[in-house]
Amino acid sequence: MTQNGHHIREFEQARPMLIGLAYRLLGSRAEAEDVVQDTFLAWSGTDRDVIEQPRAWLTSVCTRRSLDVLKSARRSRTDYVGYWLPEPMATGESATPETDLMVSESVTMAFLLVMERLTPKERAAFVLHDVFAMEYAEIAGQLATSEAACRKLVSRARVNVRQAGNTKPAPRDLQQCLIDAFQTALRTGAADDLAGLLARDAILTADSGGKAVSILGPVKGAERILTFVTRALPKFWSGYSITVAEINAQLALIVRDGPAAHAVVTFRVNADQWISEIMVMRNPDKLSGFDLAG
Repeated sequence: MTQNGHHIREFEQARPMLIGLAYRLLGSRAEAEDVVQDTFLAWSGTDRDVIEQPRAWLTSVCTRRSLDVLKSARRSRTDYVGYWLPEPMATGESATPETDLMVSESVTMAFLLVMERLTPKERAAFVLHDVFAMEYAEIAGQLATSEAACRKLVSRARVNVRQAGNTKPAPRDLQQCLIDAFQTALRTGAADDLAGLLARDAILTADSGGKAVSILGPVKGAERILTFVTRALPKFWSGYSITVAEINAQLALIVRDGPAAHAVVTFRVNADQWISEIMVMRNPDKLSGFDLAG
């Protein structure tokens, strides 16, 4: 193998980890892939023979680039049309220890939404330390701050995560119950099973980015959600195909109009295992990865 081929292989081995890092920081698969591509370009343009710890170097570059993108994204999200949700990502195809980094409780929609509460540096320090098990000294170097400051960043982030409630996926059998109950309510109008799973103060949210027909604000309360799912959604989704897939480490629904993804439906449960939020992704920019090949 040529020297250049060796460096490319080295980068490709790190790619799943870098995608996992950038995705957790940004909440967007598309932005994460752009960041990792920028990291590759930086890697290609550097004298790699003088880099003693390639993985640490790649992580550092990916983190710094993610923070730059995150600062810009946070500004743009203040002008976002309607309710913002993270970009959903399929996680059911994991087969190696590296790609297993994408299948954990730190990639659920609930976790990614909590990350939105944190400052960019809090988010980076928390993900690097609590998800990727990096030492504070190494994180301090990557964030250009002190080790003590890193400890404070992680501590503040942990408080926010705890206050946000449950961010873990539901038990697998409950996930299947959620999927079955939602589809039954949607298909037949019989909502007893879904009603028995909804928290009284549950909400249904939808992200269209102003680019698709959708509700702009949340539907609040179990009774209103049941009415919306059994009466409104069937009219919009009549004739569409609905399939089950693992998305963000939990079973979810993909609604398609022909080969094109029309919506992705994901669920969040609280600590008592009641549905606290039903999330409907309608933004076509965040759904292209779920289109079927023509």
